[in-house]
Formats: sequence, structure tokens, C-alpha cells
Amino acid sequence: MSDTPNTPSSSRRQVLKVGATALAAGSLSAMVMGATGAQATTAATPKKGRNDMTSFTTSDGTEIFYKDWGTGQPIVFHHGWPLSADDWDAQMLFFVSKGYRVIAHDRRGHGRSTQTSIGNDMDTYAADVAALVAHLKLKDAVHIGHSTGGGEVARYVAQHGAGRVAKAVLIGAVPPIMVKSAKNPGGLPIDVFDGFRSALAANRAQFYKEVPVPFYGYNREGATVSEGIKENWWRQGMMGGAKAHYDCIKAFSETDFTEDLKKISVPVLVLHGDDDQIVPIADSAELSIKLLKNGTLKVYKGYPHGMCTIHPEVINEDLLAFIKA
Repeated sequence: MSDTPNTPSSSRRQVLKVGATALAAGSLSAMVMGATGAQATTAATPKKGRNDMTSFTTSDGTEIFYKDWGTGQPIVFHHGWPLSADDWDAQMLFFVSKGYRVIAHDRRGHGRSTQTSIGNDMDTYAADVAALVAHLKLKDAVHIGHSTGGGEVARYVAQHGAGRVAKAVLIGAVPPIMVKSAKNPGGLPIDVFDGFRSALAANRAQFYKEVPVPFYGYNREGATVSEGIKENWWRQGMMGGAKAHYDCIKAFSETDFTEDLKKISVPVLVLHGDDDQIVPIADSAELSIKLLKNGTLKVYKGYPHGMCTIHPEVINEDLLAFIKA
């Protein structure tokens, strides 16, 4: 691992081997920039099942499910595509045991939230987060996002977070922008993301069986494969809506977070594995750190995209150190 305050890591990897399943499977977390961007605000009374699991309804009628455990300084977790709040189990349990209030929501169209056909774009995602934060009256919060969730964090903090956010963390995150263009020559070709869409539309259940392999680095020599982790990834993915997940592919691949990153002034920790086959580090973390005013980049040698699940004993301690600093 290397620690580089405001300095991009020197190691540039060519990850993501464009093989039908591996790259397509390398579905990286989705940033939505899809159809409509309805501004979401809290409405009416939240629905409660248990004190630690509940939901609220946005102004466009979308029900957002969330978990809210513990007391203390709030930490808000933002999951990747096409997963759910459950992807943060290892972090939620760790930080609630350390005396923090931990919150994780299912993004619209994902998990237990409404399977939306509209609003599957990054602006609406960020507005939903702003509505959740207002609903829970959160202040001095730390926002931690993985993959697409990292894009959601960047957009939320830049556009809605003034006065409410203490720090932010981007883990294996998609910013600044994934797709290749004249402005972003190191990005991934649009054909890669077209492949994602085709695979999802043709057989989403099978596609979601294949994605976890490069996601967790299980295609690397010597990798210890956990069938439980793979099945849990599939379970989370299949809980969400196909339309929302389909729209998300455009969102996570084509949303440009350059101006968001420039605008953020709070401390930001950028964590990335140098063997990330889903969101290659050279075109993400190594560029994002150059745009942040107050950022620190930490690179993990040999770690995959899903490193929060594979190496929670390392990632959790590094997150705790950053939050306490």
C-alpha cells in the first residue's frame, strides 16, 4: 500500500481484459445519468418496520429503504451498482461497534427501494441522498461511497453537502469519468458499456453470476474464492429493477464528475486497488486526486474492486484512522 497525499500513484495498470464475460461482468458501480432528474425531497411520514430498518418517500413517490444503526457521529454508506445497502455489512458492523451511527440506503431502483423507471441518473441519486440526510437531520456526517456510490458521494457533497458534511471517502470510485472520449483518452471504449447493456438485457441472472469473478479478483491466480460472497453479490443484484440497472450503466460510465471534484473542499480519502479490473485506477483515482483540493490517495497493491468485502480488516482500520484524524 502506498500513501500519497494529493499525488497520484505511479503505477498505471491496464486492467480489464475485454473478454465477453470478464469485462462485461466487470460491471463497476453504476453512476446514473439516465432519463429524468426529478429532484427528490422528503414527503409525508416514513414507513417503519423496525427502528433500525425503515424507509421514506421522495416527492416523486419513490420509496427509499435505509438502515440506521447506533448513535454518535453519522457515517453514510453509498453502495455500488447493482448492489444494495447490504454490501456494507462488514463496515456497518465494525463502525457501529466503535460508537458511530451508521446509515446505508438502497439507491432508487436497487435492493428494497422502489424499482423506478425514471430518475435513474446521478442528479436524482444525489437529490435522494439530500432528502435522506434532511429526513434524518444529519450533520457532521462522513460519506463513504464505493464504485458508483463514489460518484454519488462526489455529486452529493459538491451540490448538496454544504454545512452537513465533515469528510468523504471514495473507494474504487468511478470519478472523474469512465467512458473514453477525446477529453478522456484513457477511458474505456463505449463498446464495453454497450456490452454490459446487451448482457443485462439478454440474461441478467447469468450476467450477475459472472460479474463477481473479476469484481473480487477471483480470476487471478492463487485467489481464494468464496462462493458465499459470489452468491451474495448475485442476491443483491437480482433484488433490484432491471430497468433501473440498465439505465445505471449510462450513468456510471458517462457522468462527468470533474467539476464536482474541483468544488469539494472537505477532506477526501481516495482508496483504490491497483488490480481493480472494474474501475481501472489509472483513469479514476489517479485523475481524481489531481482535482481534489484536500485529498489523500491510498493505493492497495494487488487489491480488487471489491476490496471492502475481501479485505475488511485492512479497509476498516484505514477508514477509522481517517475519520478520527
